[in-house]
Amino acid sequence: MSTTEVPHRAGEPAAHRIGRGWAALVGVLAVAAAVAAGQLVAGLVAPASSPYLAVGDAVVRLSPHWLTEFAKAAFGTADKAVLLAGMAVVIVVVAALAGVASRRHPGPAVVVVVVLGVLGLGAVMFEPAFSPLDMVAPTASLVVGVVVVRWLHGLGVAAADRPDGAGGLTRRALLVRSATAVGVASLAGGAAGAWFGRGAGDLRGPVTARIAAARLTERAPAIPASAAYPELGTPTFLTPNADFYRIDTALRVPVLDPREWSLRIHGMVDAEWTLTFDDLLFRPLVERAVTLACVSNPVGGDLISTATFTGVDLRDLLLEVGVRPGADQAFSTSVDGWYTGTPVDVLMEPDRGAMLAVGMNGEALPLEHGFPVRMVVPGLYGYVSATKWVTDIELTTFDAKAGYWLKRGWAQEAPIKTQSRIDSPRGFAEVPAGRVTVAGIAWSQPTGIGRVEVSMDGGPWRDAELATDVSGDTWRMWRAEFDLAPGGHSVRSRATAADGVTQTEATADPVPDGATGWPGVSFSVF
Repeated sequence: MSTTEVPHRAGEPAAHRIGRGWAALVGVLAVAAAVAAGQLVAGLVAPASSPYLAVGDAVVRLSPHWLTEFAKAAFGTADKAVLLAGMAVVIVVVAALAGVASRRHPGPAVVVVVVLGVLGLGAVMFEPAFSPLDMVAPTASLVVGVVVVRWLHGLGVAAADRPDGAGGLTRRALLVRSATAVGVASLAGGAAGAWFGRGAGDLRGPVTARIAAARLTERAPAIPASAAYPELGTPTFLTPNADFYRIDTALRVPVLDPREWSLRIHGMVDAEWTLTFDDLLFRPLVERAVTLACVSNPVGGDLISTATFTGVDLRDLLLEVGVRPGADQAFSTSVDGWYTGTPVDVLMEPDRGAMLAVGMNGEALPLEHGFPVRMVVPGLYGYVSATKWVTDIELTTFDAKAGYWLKRGWAQEAPIKTQSRIDSPRGFAEVPAGRVTVAGIAWSQPTGIGRVEVSMDGGPWRDAELATDVSGDTWRMWRAEFDLAPGGHSVRSRATAADGVTQTEATADPVPDGATGWPGVSFSVF
């Protein structure tokens, strides 16, 4: 890269004007060092205080409804990664331009670093769970950014004045080594910050042991081998925790120490309660297999999973605190500031099975699924019921408060709709001629599935064979066989709930209360 450039202003030493390439790199490396320092210090001191991620969270919170829906439709579950990548590109461009503007003096780059640092500081300060300790990471980020930009700029000037070979290093070698050192340190610092930020996850081990030793007053039904057809392409009946779908607004997974966690239940109640994690585990625990589905799931989509959850019956808790007449909404809030409202009448149904879950598939909740405590309400889409990292439940009314997604155009009450999905054959698959097995899943919580029908190539509907029923709160697998000749084929499915409600053919987008329609798959037989 060039360290000097001509022509330059008359009377001004060329060494005072570093080359464009080095100047741009100075800006980029300084901002990279600032971001890495913020991430590292956040991981060591307060994982929720990363300024880079705080800015991303602010973008999510402040984005208009149309932009949020566009991102979800365009990028699906990768929307957060796309946001962070887009932020990185913008920051790199701004930093490079600031560096180029600082060829004679580091002032412009320092100003840009300070402005970015202040934005990060402000984003952290306006986080829902802000504490004074959260100021440390963005402050460190700002200081490191300013120090690095001035140091690298000064190094560029000194290198331009330095005769090649002086002290055994050429000017290019000096700059390359310095730039490499800053770049490597930034990458290492950012990675270390991410690693340290997950340190509290080690507390899951003791929680898993406590759950295993706890007294269960209700056990989940046994899962027979005949409840699923994974050999035919359906999922396993219980979804491994690592494969369980995840939808939330958090760019940073909250890391909570269960010894410091508490839940406040208040509002329109006879007696306000504050529960600690020990209080929960001292209560009788229940174990329930539940299928959770996302309202954003398109027809035939994969935003659905099943797990065995362990926790405390939420209805019992609400009966003890005493819900006052007129309270029609349980307004729950996550530690990261997300909030939603759940219909009280649903929570109070004796057989609904709503719970505060502490365990998932025999172990403590994974961090990304709400550790240490989350809500689980069978039969409702998650955006009105499944608050992760829950720390507050206020009994109130729908007229008094609106949930996060309700403000963004989604429905107030969101019962899960009767749906089916074709898992095999996959779309555009090629299968051998002869007897072809079509298999999939269907769900209609909390009622359960009573029938699934399949239509091949627009022909008459045929009943599929249903797998062993486990619970109305869980999905049900199905399969059907057809003798098919070579060529192109298409298959559709429709489910009927145990109460006789059949999946509608009418197509509808997920907004405002869930997609509808019959799933279809086209494939080839050879």
